[in-house]
Amino acid sequence: MTNYKPKSRLTAQAYIDGVLSGDRVILSRAITIIESNLESDKLLAKAIIQAILPASGNSIRIGITGVPGVGKSTFIEVFGKHLITQGHKVAILSIDPSSQRSRGSILGDKTRMEALSNLENAYIRPSASGTTLGGVANKTAESMLLCEAAGYDVVLVETVGVGQSETAVHGMTDFFLLLMLAGAGDELQGIKKGIMEMADMVVINKADGDNVRNSEMARLQYQNALHIFPQSDSGWEPVVTKASSTKNTGISTVWDAITKYKQLVTENGYFIKNRNHQKIRWMYNNINEELKRMFYGNKDIASKLSVLEKDIIASEISPVKAAENIIEKFKDFNKT
Repeated sequence: MTNYKPKSRLTAQAYIDGVLSGDRVILSRAITIIESNLESDKLLAKAIIQAILPASGNSIRIGITGVPGVGKSTFIEVFGKHLITQGHKVAILSIDPSSQRSRGSILGDKTRMEALSNLENAYIRPSASGTTLGGVANKTAESMLLCEAAGYDVVLVETVGVGQSETAVHGMTDFFLLLMLAGAGDELQGIKKGIMEMADMVVINKADGDNVRNSEMARLQYQNALHIFPQSDSGWEPVVTKASSTKNTGISTVWDAITKYKQLVTENGYFIKNRNHQKIRWMYNNINEELKRMFYGNKDIASKLSVLEKDIIASEISPVKAAENIIEKFKDFNKT
């Protein structure tokens, strides 16, 4: 399978030129190369990424997450359209490692964002399906670089649902936005403390109609809750605001806050410091993913693991000793 080379692959230079010229079709095909697990495509992907690297990085990267039913797709569409009217080019990448079969609800989101996806200065892309969170995160980060090289100066990285993917998205973006609802019982809605701590901004969505009063109460409650967390290294004090995607209200306030944040962290040096930390973290993520691939992709290791599993179940060996044995065996395979 690793020797199989798909038809209709272009040269690396053709992908590079297409991405740099802002060709959305070529951009999509280049991201497909990035997402591929074929060895031939991995080599091609490395060449493309290396070449476009100098043209990347010129964007504000915004992570967006929210509880189920918060209206995330509608918010992103309205927010994206607002940014385009302000003269920006917007790319939307979705990351969802939770569903490997269906690839989550991303394709449905793209359908729901039809008005935005039809705009010339918008680009919407489902996340790569992968077997690990790290793998998905790495490919999303590479896709983000391609979008930036294609001229998109605002990149929205959407997470599907609330779970461990938030940490990955927070680790690859500049600004983390949490969408919440009011009037849904417990105002904290089971949101983990860690996710609240990561938020640079909390937006109470669906703040319209009969929900206006509840939304204001929720805004005050979240604002008070955020005060108990230690100040971020960025020096930014998280903002809580209200918005209505359906009424198109509060959207400009969100962008104004992000603009103020970008100005602050650029002036105090945190912006570039955070980007540099992300690059280093990305390297280690890639090392970890490659080591896992080498280990679990080894046929002898896979065979030995199957035997060890049976021995563990039969109480013939402890899990700790089994792990030690298989790692020693892997070391022997890789001795030069």
